[in-house]
Amino acid sequence: MVDVAQLVEPRVVVPAVVGSNPIVHPIFMRYGLSKAGMNAQTAASGDVRPVLRLVRGQATTEGAGVRLTRVIGGAQLPDLDPFLLFDEFRSDQPSDYLAGFPDHPHRGFETVTYMLAGRMRHADNKGNKGLLGPGSVQWMTAGSGLVHSEMPEQENGLMWGFQLWVNLPASDKMTAPKYQDIAPERIPEVQAGKGVRVRVLAGRFGEVEGPVRAVATEPLYLDVHLEPGARFEAALPPTHNAFAYAYQGVARIGADERELVRGDLAVLGRGDRVVASAGDAPGRLVLVAGRPLEEPVARYGPFVMNTREQIVQAVQDFSAGRF
Repeated sequence: MVDVAQLVEPRVVVPAVVGSNPIVHPIFMRYGLSKAGMNAQTAASGDVRPVLRLVRGQATTEGAGVRLTRVIGGAQLPDLDPFLLFDEFRSDQPSDYLAGFPDHPHRGFETVTYMLAGRMRHADNKGNKGLLGPGSVQWMTAGSGLVHSEMPEQENGLMWGFQLWVNLPASDKMTAPKYQDIAPERIPEVQAGKGVRVRVLAGRFGEVEGPVRAVATEPLYLDVHLEPGARFEAALPPTHNAFAYAYQGVARIGADERELVRGDLAVLGRGDRVVASAGDAPGRLVLVAGRPLEEPVARYGPFVMNTREQIVQAVQDFSAGRF
């Protein structure tokens, strides 16, 4: 059981979600706009978003020892409202992923898993289960809380994909948990000009709308494939926060045509459209945008709420088996 009285201290110990060692977490508090978020400038019609900064991910381990790269959620970029975390997992070494992510809780936000290669099985304490394969997406709304697992459904080969955490507004944090499991064939793919293919996971690209329904933050999630010399352009709501992450090859992005190599994340400034291009080699990137919530954030491991008191309640509820 968790000694809730400890939560008034700067650092506390909570029983590990997986494994036998305790995990030490600070209760991270943030008020209003993300420290790493946008500036206050107002976009004029026709503005191409510039690159505010580039971020490289940090190697880390999660779950029962899965090796991955954390790009949002670390020291360099703690968050980008409404996005709390962005990880890439990529390895063909079974020892890097076979231990998976055994049972662990979530409350107060949404997790988004996008698989490029490999197979991952998920199950939760509500009886939900499913299998994610190459090209599929799972958008899970943890809401009031659940306990779930994500375990590899393979013993060798490449495991590759991304996990994104999206905050929920205060009004939705205690909503009932739900899943949107999207098979690859349900994700529309658009030929967006010569040498440009776009998979629309969430939001609208031109006249095409992705299959994910996530009203709270009005997200856009695109997987963009650029052939050599190709140019891509997408409209974005001017007040959304946005980032682009290059996961293969090289691309140039933004009004200043900043170069992104594999593993670079570009935090984008204000504007109503994004422009990207490829040089002599192909490039692939994900473009993600969402409506900032501009609410206080109380973040404690797998719980993301608005106040310290709500975090205390989440720990009590989980410890008492009320998830």
